[in-house]
Amino acid sequence: MASRCVSEPSTRHGSSLWRHRDFMLLWAGQSVGEIGSAVAQLALPLIAVVVLDASAFEVGLLTAATSLAFAVIALPAGALADRHPKRRIMIVCGIARLVIIASVPAAWYVGSLTMGQLYLVAIMAGVCTVFFDVAYQSYLPVLLEPKHLIDGNGKIAATQSLARLAGPSLGGALVGFFGAVWTMTADALSYAVSAALLLGIRHREKHDRSPVEATMRPSLWAETAAGIRFVLGHKIIRKTVACSGTVNLFGSVAGAVQVIFLVRVLNVEPAYTGLIFALAALGGISGAVLSGRTTRWIGSARVMWFSLLVFGLPQILAALAQPGWWVALFPIGFGISYFAIVTYNIAVVTYRQVICPPRLLGRMTAAVRWITWGTIPIGGVIGGALGTVIGIRPTLWIACVGTWAAGFWMYFSPLRRSRDIPSGPKAD
Repeated sequence: MASRCVSEPSTRHGSSLWRHRDFMLLWAGQSVGEIGSAVAQLALPLIAVVVLDASAFEVGLLTAATSLAFAVIALPAGALADRHPKRRIMIVCGIARLVIIASVPAAWYVGSLTMGQLYLVAIMAGVCTVFFDVAYQSYLPVLLEPKHLIDGNGKIAATQSLARLAGPSLGGALVGFFGAVWTMTADALSYAVSAALLLGIRHREKHDRSPVEATMRPSLWAETAAGIRFVLGHKIIRKTVACSGTVNLFGSVAGAVQVIFLVRVLNVEPAYTGLIFALAALGGISGAVLSGRTTRWIGSARVMWFSLLVFGLPQILAALAQPGWWVALFPIGFGISYFAIVTYNIAVVTYRQVICPPRLLGRMTAAVRWITWGTIPIGGVIGGALGTVIGIRPTLWIACVGTWAAGFWMYFSPLRRSRDIPSGPKAD
């Protein structure tokens, strides 16, 4: 049976992760980086528009460039993450993002900033983000015992939701006070802080390679293919990928028409749309904060389908919203949806971390993300097309029902008969 490489410090902190020094440093480093990324998502397009007078098409290309790396290098990133210490990968990515982001204000200062550089910055920063995300998700089950993973994933998910909520607001405030270019300087400094916090982690992971890998290193493609085979060959993980991919697909369909629904159908003033989305995001934060209690109450396996099919059912309220006070149904519906999805996601990520052999964690994480995130752009195209052909509200109905129905992937899986997930990986 594959051994789980957990250091002794992870067992000396009792039941509370608040006293787990290495986890707290990982959590803080990841959180600072998340907030920095959220700020950059606002500042980078603003620089293109305000400083370089970019066209709508150029800004669209810039937005696409930020996510290009997830489609292109996510799979080999997993194999490389399994070859090298994951803490070192995260530190290198933090330092690299510091240099990449800082190049924008530096180039502006000397008068040489161009759209070409912004495209390159978006792509390179995206590459670093891919490696960082794969590394930290694969490092967490190495740092913590299985019994602490729900709590650890919940804390990280809470700060991810908070970053999505507060990041754009913080970015807007920084842009207002200092301008878009100097806001990128603050963003660069956030990655320096993140790298410094990660440097303080004392735990060093051990590599757990199979007998074949120990005697002869396979090619990068062979290692990448092993991650895909594990994901597609595992009957339960395969279901979680289908479920997550479906959620992302229909969530992206909703995302394509949400703003139009608010402004043109519900007659919401554009200035208030940000507030409405912020209120809805509170549902995701609540799901992350309460994930431990929710999982203990329902069961760590059962919650994977229960959260989507039961908690997520009231999300259809969003499609019932009407002008006037009934606009409140929109943030209520999507707030409930975010609560359900975050609760599901924490449980399913923890399951994958527990069940996957340690030597495959990076490749498994990368393969899952490559597949499940690949449905996001498809959903955006479908949402735009449906909104044009059948209308905005019917498209939102389809999105809400589709997101809810994704839970049936988990309901009709072997986990339906289990209350809790296994305690560790099976022999592979």
